[in-house]
Amino acid sequence: MKKQWAKFSIVIILYLLFLLWLESWLGLIVIPFIYDVYITKKINWQWWKDSDNPVRTIMSWIDAIVFALVAVYFINLFFFQNYVIPSSSLEKSLLTGDYLFVSKMSYGPRIPETPLTMPLTQHTLPILECKSYIEWPHWDYKRAKGLGKVQVNDIVVFNYPAGDSLCSNIRYQAQDYYQLCYGYGYQIYSLNDNLDSLSAMERREYFNVIYNAGRNYINENPVEFGEVITRPTDRRENYVKRCVGLPGQTLQIKNRIIYLDGKANKEPDNVQYTYYVKLRHSLSDELMKELGISMEDLTSLNTNGFMPLTKHAVATLGKRKDIVESISIVTDASEWDIYPLNGNMHWTRDNYGPIWIPAKGESIKLTLENLPIYERPIKVYEGNDLQVKDGKIYINGKQADSYTFKMDYYWMMGDNRHNSADSRYWGFVPEDHVVGKPIFIWWSSDPDRRGIDGIRWSRLFRFVDNIK
Repeated sequence: MKKQWAKFSIVIILYLLFLLWLESWLGLIVIPFIYDVYITKKINWQWWKDSDNPVRTIMSWIDAIVFALVAVYFINLFFFQNYVIPSSSLEKSLLTGDYLFVSKMSYGPRIPETPLTMPLTQHTLPILECKSYIEWPHWDYKRAKGLGKVQVNDIVVFNYPAGDSLCSNIRYQAQDYYQLCYGYGYQIYSLNDNLDSLSAMERREYFNVIYNAGRNYINENPVEFGEVITRPTDRRENYVKRCVGLPGQTLQIKNRIIYLDGKANKEPDNVQYTYYVKLRHSLSDELMKELGISMEDLTSLNTNGFMPLTKHAVATLGKRKDIVESISIVTDASEWDIYPLNGNMHWTRDNYGPIWIPAKGESIKLTLENLPIYERPIKVYEGNDLQVKDGKIYINGKQADSYTFKMDYYWMMGDNRHNSADSRYWGFVPEDHVVGKPIFIWWSSDPDRRGIDGIRWSRLFRFVDNIK
Protein backbone atom coordinates (compact mmCIF):
# COMPACT_ATOMS: atom_id res chain seq x y z
CA MET A 1 0.00 0.00 0.00
CA LYS A 2 2.91 2.37 0.58
CA LYS A 3 3.91 1.98 -3.07
CA GLN A 4 0.31 2.51 -4.17
CA TRP A 5 0.01 5.66 -2.08
CA ALA A 6 3.32 6.93 -3.47
CA LYS A 7 2.13 6.32 -7.05
CA PHE A 8 -1.22 7.91 -6.29
CA SER A 9 0.46 10.99 -4.74
CA ILE A 10 2.75 11.50 -7.75
CA VAL A 11 -0.12 11.13 -10.23
CA ILE A 12 -2.39 13.48 -8.25
CA ILE A 13 0.31 16.17 -7.94
CA LEU A 14 1.03 16.05 -11.69
CA TYR A 15 -2.68 16.06 -12.49
CA LEU A 16 -3.40 19.04 -10.23
CA LEU A 17 -0.46 20.96 -11.75
CA PHE A 18 -1.95 20.21 -15.17
CA LEU A 19 -5.35 21.56 -14.11
CA LEU A 20 -3.68 24.63 -12.58
CA TRP A 21 -1.91 25.27 -15.90
CA LEU A 22 -5.21 25.00 -17.77
CA GLU A 23 -6.97 27.11 -15.12
CA SER A 24 -9.84 24.65 -15.34
CA TRP A 25 -11.10 22.71 -12.31
CA LEU A 26 -13.75 20.70 -14.13
CA GLY A 27 -11.21 17.89 -14.22
CA LEU A 28 -11.51 17.44 -10.44
CA ILE A 29 -14.38 15.04 -11.10
CA VAL A 30 -11.79 12.51 -12.32
CA ILE A 31 -9.90 12.38 -8.98
CA PRO A 32 -12.24 9.79 -7.33
CA PHE A 33 -11.58 7.43 -10.24
CA ILE A 34 -7.81 7.92 -9.96
CA TYR A 35 -8.14 7.22 -6.23
CA ASP A 36 -10.00 4.00 -6.98
CA VAL A 37 -7.41 2.83 -9.52
CA TYR A 38 -4.54 3.10 -7.02
CA ILE A 39 -6.12 2.74 -3.55
CA THR A 40 -9.66 1.38 -3.10
CA LYS A 41 -9.88 -0.70 -6.30
CA LYS A 42 -13.65 -1.06 -6.01
CA ILE A 43 -14.05 -1.03 -9.78
CA ASN A 44 -12.53 -3.91 -11.69
CA TRP A 45 -11.08 -1.82 -14.51
CA GLN A 46 -9.50 -4.83 -16.25
CA TRP A 47 -12.24 -7.38 -15.75
CA TRP A 48 -11.56 -8.94 -19.11
CA LYS A 49 -8.22 -10.37 -17.93
CA ASP A 50 -10.18 -12.96 -15.94
CA SER A 51 -12.28 -13.92 -18.97
CA ASP A 52 -11.71 -16.78 -21.38
CA ASN A 53 -10.71 -16.43 -25.01
CA PRO A 54 -11.75 -14.94 -27.36
CA VAL A 55 -13.09 -12.21 -25.01
CA ARG A 56 -9.71 -11.74 -23.32
CA THR A 57 -7.86 -11.40 -26.63
CA ILE A 58 -10.42 -9.05 -28.18
CA MET A 59 -10.61 -6.84 -25.09
CA SER A 60 -6.82 -6.67 -24.79
CA TRP A 61 -6.70 -5.26 -28.32
CA ILE A 62 -9.54 -2.85 -27.61
CA ASP A 63 -7.81 -1.71 -24.40
CA ALA A 64 -4.55 -1.02 -26.26
CA ILE A 65 -6.30 0.83 -29.10
CA VAL A 66 -8.40 2.99 -26.74
CA PHE A 67 -5.31 3.84 -24.67
CA ALA A 68 -3.38 4.80 -27.82
CA LEU A 69 -6.25 6.97 -29.12
CA VAL A 70 -6.67 8.75 -25.77
CA ALA A 71 -2.91 9.34 -25.54
CA VAL A 72 -2.74 10.71 -29.10
CA TYR A 73 -5.80 12.91 -28.48
CA PHE A 74 -4.29 14.30 -25.27
CA ILE A 75 -0.86 14.97 -26.83
CA ASN A 76 -2.31 16.53 -30.00
CA LEU A 77 -4.66 18.69 -27.97
CA PHE A 78 -2.24 20.22 -25.52
CA PHE A 79 1.36 19.69 -26.65
CA PHE A 80 2.06 19.13 -30.34
CA GLN A 81 0.68 17.80 -33.60
CA ASN A 82 1.93 17.01 -37.07
CA TYR A 83 1.06 19.16 -40.06
CA VAL A 84 1.88 18.66 -43.73
CA ILE A 85 2.25 21.60 -46.14
CA PRO A 86 -0.55 21.01 -48.70
CA SER A 87 0.03 23.94 -51.07
CA SER A 88 2.69 26.25 -52.46
CA SER A 89 1.59 29.43 -50.64
CA LEU A 90 4.75 29.52 -48.47
CA GLU A 91 7.24 28.38 -51.09
CA LYS A 92 10.18 28.54 -51.23
CA SER A 93 10.34 28.90 -47.44
CA LEU A 94 8.19 25.88 -46.67
CA LEU A 95 7.62 23.45 -49.53
CA THR A 96 4.71 21.26 -50.54
CA GLY A 97 5.46 17.92 -48.93
CA ASP A 98 7.17 19.31 -45.80
CA TYR A 99 5.95 17.62 -42.61
CA LEU A 100 6.05 19.91 -39.60
CA PHE A 101 6.26 19.35 -35.86
CA VAL A 102 3.84 22.00 -34.57
CA SER A 103 4.15 23.10 -30.95
CA LYS A 104 0.93 23.99 -29.08
CA MET A 105 3.07 25.11 -26.12
CA SER A 106 4.66 28.03 -27.98
CA TYR A 107 1.55 30.23 -27.84
CA GLY A 108 -0.40 28.16 -25.32
CA PRO A 109 -2.85 25.36 -26.19
CA ARG A 110 -6.53 26.11 -26.54
CA ILE A 111 -9.04 24.38 -24.33
CA PRO A 112 -11.03 22.37 -26.92
CA GLU A 113 -14.23 24.07 -28.04
CA THR A 114 -15.58 20.79 -29.43
CA PRO A 115 -13.97 18.20 -27.12
CA LEU A 116 -15.78 15.14 -28.51
CA THR A 117 -13.82 14.44 -31.69
CA MET A 118 -12.05 11.48 -33.24
CA PRO A 119 -8.25 11.70 -32.74
CA LEU A 120 -6.08 12.34 -35.82
CA THR A 121 -8.96 13.92 -37.74
CA GLN A 122 -9.71 17.60 -38.24
CA HIS A 123 -13.37 17.60 -39.27
CA THR A 124 -14.17 14.62 -41.51
CA LEU A 125 -13.91 10.86 -41.06
CA PRO A 126 -12.06 9.24 -43.97
CA ILE A 127 -14.02 6.82 -46.18
CA LEU A 128 -17.32 7.60 -44.42
CA GLU A 129 -17.02 11.30 -45.35
CA CYS A 130 -19.03 12.43 -42.32
CA LYS A 131 -18.29 14.70 -39.36
CA SER A 132 -15.55 13.42 -37.08
CA TYR A 133 -16.79 15.46 -34.13
CA ILE A 134 -19.93 16.10 -32.09
CA GLU A 135 -20.82 19.77 -31.68
CA TRP A 136 -22.20 19.29 -28.15
CA PRO A 137 -20.83 20.15 -25.69
CA HIS A 138 -19.38 23.39 -27.04
CA TRP A 139 -17.08 25.39 -24.76
CA ASP A 140 -16.11 29.04 -25.04
CA TYR A 141 -12.63 30.04 -26.17
CA LYS A 142 -9.93 29.77 -23.55
CA ARG A 143 -6.17 29.39 -23.87
CA ALA A 144 -3.63 28.08 -21.38
CA LYS A 145 -0.41 30.01 -20.79
CA GLY A 146 2.24 29.42 -23.42
CA LEU A 147 5.96 29.96 -23.73
CA GLY A 148 5.51 33.20 -25.67
CA LYS A 149 3.35 35.21 -28.05
CA VAL A 150 3.09 35.48 -31.82
CA GLN A 151 5.84 37.73 -33.18
CA VAL A 152 6.25 39.50 -36.52
CA ASN A 153 7.55 37.10 -39.19
CA ASP A 154 6.67 33.98 -37.17
CA ILE A 155 5.30 31.13 -39.27
CA VAL A 156 2.00 30.19 -37.63
CA VAL A 157 -0.56 27.38 -37.98
CA PHE A 158 -4.14 28.58 -37.54
CA ASN A 159 -7.73 27.68 -38.38
CA TYR A 160 -9.03 29.18 -41.62
CA PRO A 161 -11.10 32.22 -40.49
CA ALA A 162 -13.49 32.23 -43.46
CA GLY A 163 -14.13 28.51 -42.96
CA ASP A 164 -17.13 29.03 -40.69
CA SER A 165 -19.46 28.42 -43.66
CA LEU A 166 -18.87 26.20 -46.67
CA CYS A 167 -20.58 24.11 -49.31
CA SER A 168 -20.74 20.43 -48.40
CA ASN A 169 -20.06 19.18 -51.95
CA ILE A 170 -16.44 18.04 -51.86
CA ARG A 171 -15.74 19.98 -55.09
CA TYR A 172 -16.43 23.25 -53.29
CA GLN A 173 -15.37 22.54 -49.71
CA ALA A 174 -11.93 24.06 -50.18
CA GLN A 175 -13.34 27.24 -51.76
CA ASP A 176 -14.10 30.41 -49.82
CA TYR A 177 -17.90 30.44 -49.40
CA TYR A 178 -18.07 34.24 -49.29
CA GLN A 179 -15.95 34.58 -52.43
CA LEU A 180 -18.33 32.14 -54.12
CA CYS A 181 -21.38 34.17 -53.09
CA TYR A 182 -19.98 37.42 -54.42
CA GLY A 183 -18.63 35.72 -57.55
CA TYR A 184 -22.01 34.29 -58.53
CA GLY A 185 -23.71 37.53 -57.49
CA TYR A 186 -21.55 39.46 -59.96
CA GLN A 187 -22.56 36.99 -62.68
CA ILE A 188 -26.24 37.59 -61.94
CA TYR A 189 -25.96 41.38 -61.68
CA SER A 190 -23.62 43.40 -63.86
CA LEU A 191 -20.79 45.19 -62.06
CA ASN A 192 -21.61 48.78 -61.17
CA ASP A 193 -18.84 51.00 -62.55
CA ASN A 194 -20.10 54.07 -60.66
CA LEU A 195 -19.68 52.85 -57.07
CA ASP A 196 -17.42 55.81 -56.23
CA SER A 197 -20.31 58.17 -56.96
CA LEU A 198 -22.60 56.40 -54.48
CA SER A 199 -22.86 57.15 -50.79
CA ALA A 200 -21.48 54.64 -48.27
CA MET A 201 -25.02 53.47 -47.46
CA GLU A 202 -25.89 53.03 -51.13
CA ARG A 203 -22.71 51.01 -51.69
CA ARG A 204 -23.59 48.82 -48.71
CA GLU A 205 -27.03 48.15 -50.13
CA TYR A 206 -25.52 47.36 -53.54
CA PHE A 207 -23.07 44.82 -52.09
CA ASN A 208 -25.86 43.26 -50.00
CA VAL A 209 -27.84 42.69 -53.22
CA ILE A 210 -24.79 41.07 -54.87
CA TYR A 211 -24.04 38.82 -51.89
CA ASN A 212 -27.65 37.75 -51.35
CA ALA A 213 -28.08 36.95 -55.05
CA GLY A 214 -25.01 34.68 -54.98
CA ARG A 215 -26.05 33.08 -51.70
CA ASN A 216 -29.57 32.37 -52.99
CA TYR A 217 -28.14 30.84 -56.16
CA ILE A 218 -26.01 28.45 -54.09
CA ASN A 219 -28.92 27.56 -51.81
CA GLU A 220 -31.19 26.89 -54.79
CA ASN A 221 -28.72 24.48 -56.39
CA PRO A 222 -27.98 21.82 -53.73
CA VAL A 223 -27.24 19.18 -56.37
CA GLU A 224 -24.26 21.24 -57.54
CA PHE A 225 -23.04 22.75 -54.25
CA GLY A 226 -24.52 20.50 -51.57
CA GLU A 227 -25.85 21.99 -48.35
CA VAL A 228 -24.32 25.09 -46.80
CA ILE A 229 -22.80 23.83 -43.53
CA THR A 230 -20.93 25.45 -40.66
CA ARG A 231 -17.90 24.39 -38.64
CA PRO A 232 -16.82 25.46 -35.14
CA THR A 233 -13.54 27.35 -34.85
CA ASP A 234 -11.28 24.47 -33.83
CA ARG A 235 -12.70 22.14 -36.52
CA ARG A 236 -11.97 24.46 -39.47
CA GLU A 237 -9.18 23.74 -41.93
CA ASN A 238 -5.64 24.29 -40.67
CA TYR A 239 -3.65 26.90 -42.61
CA VAL A 240 -0.01 27.89 -42.26
CA LYS A 241 1.24 31.39 -43.16
CA ARG A 242 3.73 33.98 -41.96
CA CYS A 243 2.49 36.59 -39.48
CA VAL A 244 3.33 39.99 -40.98
CA GLY A 245 1.18 42.19 -38.75
CA LEU A 246 0.48 42.22 -35.00
CA PRO A 247 -2.46 43.55 -32.95
CA GLY A 248 -2.48 47.35 -32.80
CA GLN A 249 -0.18 47.82 -35.80
CA THR A 250 -1.15 49.65 -38.98
CA LEU A 251 -0.25 47.65 -42.08
CA GLN A 252 0.13 48.88 -45.62
CA ILE A 253 1.45 47.23 -48.77
CA LYS A 254 3.06 49.59 -51.28
CA ASN A 255 4.40 48.13 -54.51
CA ARG A 256 4.58 44.67 -52.88
CA ILE A 257 6.55 45.84 -49.79
CA ILE A 258 4.83 45.52 -46.40
CA TYR A 259 5.00 48.53 -44.08
CA LEU A 260 4.18 48.31 -40.38
CA ASP A 261 3.47 51.64 -38.70
CA GLY A 262 5.25 53.30 -41.62
CA LYS A 263 8.41 51.16 -41.51
CA ALA A 264 9.22 48.62 -44.21
CA ASN A 265 9.18 45.03 -42.94
CA LYS A 266 11.97 42.72 -44.08
CA GLU A 267 10.89 40.44 -46.90
CA PRO A 268 11.45 36.70 -46.43
CA ASP A 269 14.73 35.47 -47.92
CA ASN A 270 12.88 33.26 -50.40
CA VAL A 271 9.93 35.52 -51.14
CA GLN A 272 8.34 34.78 -54.52
CA TYR A 273 6.41 36.88 -57.01
CA THR A 274 4.88 35.90 -60.32
CA TYR A 275 6.76 36.71 -63.54
CA TYR A 276 5.92 36.56 -67.23
CA VAL A 277 8.60 34.37 -68.78
CA LYS A 278 9.23 33.71 -72.48
CA LEU A 279 11.51 30.75 -73.09
CA ARG A 280 13.66 30.02 -76.11
CA HIS A 281 14.16 26.43 -74.96
CA SER A 282 12.61 24.25 -72.26
CA LEU A 283 14.14 24.25 -68.79
CA SER A 284 16.28 21.27 -67.91
CA ASP A 285 15.48 19.15 -64.87
CA GLU A 286 18.83 20.12 -63.33
CA LEU A 287 18.11 23.86 -63.67
CA MET A 288 14.59 23.43 -62.29
CA LYS A 289 15.98 21.58 -59.28
CA GLU A 290 18.69 24.21 -58.75
CA LEU A 291 16.17 27.09 -58.82
CA GLY A 292 13.42 25.25 -56.94
CA ILE A 293 11.01 25.37 -59.88
CA SER A 294 8.30 22.74 -59.40
CA MET A 295 6.06 21.01 -61.92
CA GLU A 296 3.21 23.15 -60.58
CA ASP A 297 5.23 26.26 -61.48
CA LEU A 298 6.02 24.88 -64.93
CA THR A 299 2.35 24.02 -65.53
CA SER A 300 1.44 27.61 -64.67
CA LEU A 301 4.03 28.86 -67.17
CA ASN A 302 2.81 26.57 -69.94
CA THR A 303 -0.86 27.39 -69.24
CA ASN A 304 -0.78 31.07 -68.33
CA GLY A 305 2.59 32.36 -69.48
CA PHE A 306 3.77 33.21 -65.96
CA MET A 307 5.16 31.42 -62.89
CA PRO A 308 6.38 32.28 -59.37
CA LEU A 309 10.12 32.90 -58.94
CA THR A 310 12.48 33.93 -56.17
CA LYS A 311 14.88 36.86 -56.62
CA HIS A 312 17.71 34.37 -57.05
CA ALA A 313 15.82 32.48 -59.75
CA VAL A 314 15.00 35.75 -61.59
CA ALA A 315 18.66 36.81 -61.51
CA THR A 316 19.86 33.41 -62.72
CA LEU A 317 17.32 33.12 -65.55
CA GLY A 318 17.96 36.73 -66.56
CA LYS A 319 21.57 35.81 -67.32
CA ARG A 320 20.63 32.76 -69.36
CA LYS A 321 19.92 34.51 -72.69
CA ASP A 322 20.31 31.15 -74.42
CA ILE A 323 17.22 29.89 -72.63
CA VAL A 324 15.15 32.94 -71.64
CA GLU A 325 13.96 35.51 -74.15
CA SER A 326 12.31 37.86 -71.64
CA ILE A 327 11.22 38.02 -68.01
CA SER A 328 9.03 40.66 -66.30
CA ILE A 329 7.04 40.84 -63.09
CA VAL A 330 3.24 40.55 -63.18
CA THR A 331 1.68 43.84 -62.09
CA ASP A 332 -1.95 43.43 -63.13
CA ALA A 333 -4.25 42.52 -60.23
CA SER A 334 -7.96 42.48 -59.48
CA GLU A 335 -9.53 44.47 -56.64
CA TRP A 336 -12.89 42.67 -56.53
CA ASP A 337 -11.64 39.56 -54.71
CA ILE A 338 -9.75 41.57 -52.07
CA TYR A 339 -10.86 41.89 -48.44
CA PRO A 340 -13.23 43.43 -47.57
CA LEU A 341 -15.32 42.06 -50.40
CA ASN A 342 -17.93 44.77 -49.87
CA GLY A 343 -15.52 47.64 -49.26
CA ASN A 344 -14.84 49.27 -52.65
CA MET A 345 -11.40 50.21 -51.28
CA HIS A 346 -9.60 49.88 -54.64
CA TRP A 347 -6.90 47.83 -52.92
CA THR A 348 -4.99 45.06 -54.69
CA ARG A 349 -2.64 42.31 -53.58
CA ASP A 350 0.39 44.56 -54.29
CA ASN A 351 -1.01 47.85 -52.98
CA TYR A 352 -3.18 47.39 -49.92
CA GLY A 353 -4.30 49.48 -46.97
CA PRO A 354 -3.46 51.19 -44.73
CA ILE A 355 -5.43 48.98 -42.37
CA TRP A 356 -5.36 48.97 -38.57
CA ILE A 357 -5.18 45.50 -37.00
CA PRO A 358 -7.54 45.22 -33.99
CA ALA A 359 -6.05 44.69 -30.52
CA LYS A 360 -7.75 43.42 -27.39
CA GLY A 361 -9.07 46.29 -25.26
CA GLU A 362 -8.48 48.94 -27.93
CA SER A 363 -11.30 50.89 -29.57
CA ILE A 364 -11.92 52.20 -33.04
CA LYS A 365 -14.33 54.82 -34.33
CA LEU A 366 -16.90 53.20 -36.61
CA THR A 367 -18.20 54.77 -39.80
CA LEU A 368 -20.03 53.36 -42.78
CA GLU A 369 -16.78 53.75 -44.72
CA ASN A 370 -14.64 51.54 -42.46
CA LEU A 371 -17.42 49.21 -41.25
CA PRO A 372 -16.79 46.65 -44.06
CA ILE A 373 -13.26 46.15 -42.66
CA TYR A 374 -14.32 45.53 -39.06
CA GLU A 375 -17.83 44.13 -39.49
CA ARG A 376 -16.73 40.50 -39.60
CA PRO A 377 -14.58 40.67 -36.43
CA ILE A 378 -17.37 42.45 -34.55
CA LYS A 379 -20.24 40.30 -35.82
CA VAL A 380 -18.78 36.85 -36.52
CA TYR A 381 -15.63 36.45 -34.42
CA GLU A 382 -16.89 38.30 -31.32
CA GLY A 383 -20.55 37.30 -31.58
CA ASN A 384 -22.33 40.66 -31.63
CA ASP A 385 -25.59 41.53 -33.36
CA LEU A 386 -24.64 44.28 -35.84
CA GLN A 387 -27.24 46.11 -37.91
CA VAL A 388 -27.23 49.20 -40.11
CA LYS A 389 -30.51 51.15 -40.21
CA ASP A 390 -31.11 54.51 -41.85
CA GLY A 391 -27.37 55.07 -42.16
CA LYS A 392 -26.71 54.39 -38.47
CA ILE A 393 -24.79 51.48 -36.91
CA TYR A 394 -26.40 49.43 -34.13
CA ILE A 395 -24.51 46.87 -32.04
CA ASN A 396 -26.65 44.61 -29.85
CA GLY A 397 -29.60 46.93 -30.35
CA LYS A 398 -27.80 50.13 -29.34
CA GLN A 399 -26.57 52.84 -31.67
CA ALA A 400 -22.76 52.77 -31.79
CA ASP A 401 -20.10 55.04 -33.23
CA SER A 402 -17.17 53.05 -31.76
CA TYR A 403 -16.28 49.51 -30.73
CA THR A 404 -13.81 48.00 -28.23
CA PHE A 405 -12.37 44.66 -29.35
CA LYS A 406 -12.41 41.59 -27.11
CA MET A 407 -9.60 39.72 -28.86
CA ASP A 408 -6.25 40.28 -30.53
CA TYR A 409 -6.02 39.85 -34.30
CA TYR A 410 -3.18 39.06 -36.70
CA TRP A 411 -2.37 39.57 -40.37
CA MET A 412 -1.10 36.45 -42.15
CA MET A 413 0.47 36.20 -45.60
CA GLY A 414 2.26 33.57 -47.65
CA ASP A 415 5.82 34.01 -48.91
CA ASN A 416 4.62 33.07 -52.40
CA ARG A 417 3.00 36.49 -52.54
CA HIS A 418 1.18 36.21 -55.88
CA ASN A 419 -0.03 32.67 -55.24
CA SER A 420 -1.32 32.72 -51.68
CA ALA A 421 -4.87 32.88 -50.32
CA ASP A 422 -4.20 34.91 -47.19
CA SER A 423 -5.36 37.92 -45.14
CA ARG A 424 -5.47 40.09 -48.26
CA TYR A 425 -8.41 37.96 -49.39
CA TRP A 426 -10.20 36.96 -46.17
CA GLY A 427 -9.00 39.43 -43.55
CA PHE A 428 -7.87 39.18 -39.94
CA VAL A 429 -6.96 36.03 -38.02
CA PRO A 430 -8.50 36.16 -34.50
CA GLU A 431 -6.43 34.92 -31.58
CA ASP A 432 -8.89 32.07 -30.92
CA HIS A 433 -7.99 30.65 -34.38
CA VAL A 434 -4.25 30.36 -33.62
CA VAL A 435 -3.24 26.67 -33.34
CA GLY A 436 0.51 26.67 -32.79
CA LYS A 437 4.01 27.29 -34.06
CA PRO A 438 5.94 24.97 -36.40
CA ILE A 439 9.24 24.02 -34.74
CA PHE A 440 11.05 21.85 -37.27
CA ILE A 441 10.59 19.82 -40.46
CA TRP A 442 10.74 16.14 -39.53
CA TRP A 443 10.16 14.82 -43.07
CA SER A 444 10.13 16.30 -46.57
CA SER A 445 9.22 14.59 -49.83
CA ASP A 446 9.15 16.17 -53.27
CA PRO A 447 5.78 15.43 -54.96
CA ASP A 448 7.48 15.77 -58.37
CA ARG A 449 9.96 12.94 -57.72
CA ARG A 450 9.58 9.36 -56.54
CA GLY A 451 11.49 7.03 -54.24
CA ILE A 452 14.83 8.02 -52.77
CA ASP A 453 15.14 10.90 -55.25
CA GLY A 454 12.01 12.43 -53.79
CA ILE A 455 13.41 12.75 -50.26
CA ARG A 456 14.69 16.27 -49.54
CA TRP A 457 17.51 15.21 -47.22
CA SER A 458 18.76 18.76 -46.67
CA ARG A 459 15.41 19.79 -45.15
CA LEU A 460 15.10 17.00 -42.58
CA PHE A 461 15.08 18.30 -38.98
CA ARG A 462 15.56 21.86 -40.16
CA PHE A 463 14.29 24.40 -37.61
CA VAL A 464 11.51 26.60 -38.97
CA ASP A 465 12.74 29.62 -36.96
CA ASN A 466 15.86 29.57 -39.14
CA ILE A 467 13.72 30.02 -42.26
CA LYS A 468 13.62 33.82 -42.38
